[in-house]
Amino acid sequence: MIVVKELTFTYRESNQPTLRDVNLTIQTGSFTGIVGPAGSGKSTLMHALDGIIPHCATGDYYGSVMIDEIDTVDSDLTRISRLVGSVFQDIDSQVVTSVVEDEMLYGLENFGVPHDQIEERIEEALLQMGISELRERSMATLSGGQKQKVIIAAIMALRPRVLVLDEPTAELDPASSVSMYRLLRELARTFNMTVVVVEKDITLLSEFVDQLVILDEGTILFDDEPREVLKHSTELQKIGVNCPRATVLLNQLRSAGLIDAPVCINVDEACAALLEAIA
Repeated sequence: MIVVKELTFTYRESNQPTLRDVNLTIQTGSFTGIVGPAGSGKSTLMHALDGIIPHCATGDYYGSVMIDEIDTVDSDLTRISRLVGSVFQDIDSQVVTSVVEDEMLYGLENFGVPHDQIEERIEEALLQMGISELRERSMATLSGGQKQKVIIAAIMALRPRVLVLDEPTAELDPASSVSMYRLLRELARTFNMTVVVVEKDITLLSEFVDQLVILDEGTILFDDEPREVLKHSTELQKIGVNCPRATVLLNQLRSAGLIDAPVCINVDEACAALLEAIA
């Protein structure tokens, strides 16, 4: 679904590239997490995927980004936005109406969806997100998590092939964060939607994604399934990516030859591995 080749991008006001020789492949229907410390180029890569770069944010652009075999440079932003839906970290910046139903209608009408399809799409998207009861609510009365779900539902109603989200759990409590990641994983698996999340925190994300991409200083340091990436917890910590404590502990014990167990990504797995080791 997504193929990035030798992508290098330098913002017009900068002397140094924010992305350097990025190569990345993301499969259709997968859930991918892009993680890195502040300034690693995560948001820039996200905007290269959703077409904001190079169509809105200008600079020196080399390489290519293909979305469903469409080159984002050669395509216009309207065509790209039909393929890729974006959810930004500042969710209020994406709210354009005062009522949930109107928020759903806004995109559908602007994209020229036939009138006889609109009601079905609204009902379907609200049901998929589990927020049908919010349809008549004022956007101002919703929590941050509810607003996120409304914006995702509005995008889902447009039926994009790709959904890209920038730190969707930044303002959520731990329980709501788990619910959000479960929902995104379900969208990928049930609807064959390609979901890409840009995050700073690897701890929870690693339990849900199929692919974990680590960015550092504009380049991809690791790109693999989560357990393979988390083998490198020492290197990740050096660049400012905090791995799950359970992962770090088990990796240290394994390196010291004190335990022989696969990489753990949460406390339950670490406890099970330790109990087995001392049995």
